[in-house]
Amino acid sequence: MDGILWDLGAVIRACIGGLMIGGAAALLLLVNGRIMGASGLLGGLIDRTGDAPRERLAFLAALAGAPTLAVLALGLPATNITSNWVLLVAAGLLVGIGTRLGSGCTSGHGICGLSRLSPRSFAAVLTFIAAGILTVRVLG
Repeated sequence: MDGILWDLGAVIRACIGGLMIGGAAALLLLVNGRIMGASGLLGGLIDRTGDAPRERLAFLAALAGAPTLAVLALGLPATNITSNWVLLVAAGLLVGIGTRLGSGCTSGHGICGLSRLSPRSFAAVLTFIAAGILTVRVLG
């Protein structure tokens, strides 16, 4: 682990966040029988194909509200993000297109799909990780 500086606070916050996401996914599955995938919840609202719009809105509000509360309580973490709005919009669009093409996002495939041992989710997560590594290698 030489050369790696561990920020214990960041590790603890990441673990708490992971537990919250996993708990929310388990609760949604146990209570409503639904798989948690943020892109699917949002997509069903946008194209009006999803049922239970109030549940979807509540879940998405909590998804946005939890980090907002964390920022208010803990402050903003150090980040490295571009200020180029064109690049940010293009990245958002590419992520949206990718979630549609991949039939889900990291929360759906990475959390719910892997826990159900879904081969399609395993392939999707490997693709997410490979694309992330490639992006960091090319742009980093």
